[in-house]
Amino acid sequence: MNIDKFSENIESYTKQMIELLGLDEDTVESMTIIAGVNKYGEKESFGELTIKKGEIISIVGPTGSGKSRLLADIEWGAQGDTPTERKILVNGKELDKSSRFSSSNKLVAQLSQNMNFVMDLTVYEFLELHAKSRMVEDEEKVIEKIFEKANDLAGEKFKMETPVTSLSGGQSRALMIADTAILSKSPIVLIDEIENAGIDRKKALELLTGEEKIVLMATHDPLLALMGNKRIIIKNGGIDKVMSITDEEREILDNLEKLDGVIQKMRNRLRYGEKLELDLEKELNLV
Repeated sequence: MNIDKFSENIESYTKQMIELLGLDEDTVESMTIIAGVNKYGEKESFGELTIKKGEIISIVGPTGSGKSRLLADIEWGAQGDTPTERKILVNGKELDKSSRFSSSNKLVAQLSQNMNFVMDLTVYEFLELHAKSRMVEDEEKVIEKIFEKANDLAGEKFKMETPVTSLSGGQSRALMIADTAILSKSPIVLIDEIENAGIDRKKALELLTGEEKIVLMATHDPLLALMGNKRIIIKNGGIDKVMSITDEEREILDNLEKLDGVIQKMRNRLRYGEKLELDLEKELNLV
């Protein structure tokens, strides 16, 4: 027996199994974005930005400014080889090609604006399939937890027997957020405009950050933008500024949450055919 070849094969097999099962992804403590250039070739002014696990970073800017490009750079683990020339480091190190282009790469989970299922499965069958692929120990308990959290986020409840292809856009997004938070081992989550999903946005972010994931979300919603630890401002295809949330903005967030609560209550009354009545001062606790 060729001992060296045998050892090499064992090492390769072990590495593949670790990647497949996602067993090494919990070691991600931070992700760093190194500045590149905007669409005019001008250097981005922020230098570098390091994001630690459990932090939320919002990404704001006009439509077409380059928010999705930043998400794509992170998803691809850019190494100066994308139009922005940015670099993405994980735990302070560049990603090698095997990590960037492996089909089993579980570093990043992305929740896009438009999400459609193509499999003819029920919600239970979908969750069971994912749980089995992850080889979780207490499969039924995990499935039930995801189901409960997803229904807690969704405006309209659904059942385990509901076909995934019958879920509304909001229900689909709620299911995938709960699945990503609880079952996915991807330590970095990218969210593109969650505000249009028709779900409880605050609960969704709390669920994701409670699992100590690094969360970046592109948004036009001031409520979501102020829920982050920092916000990235995109302009002309590049990162124009990186701003920390101020104490004054935290107070603004409190008021926005009260207003949002009123709107959500009105929305639910409309859904269930109730007559709308509003005492705004009472609802906002102003009297």
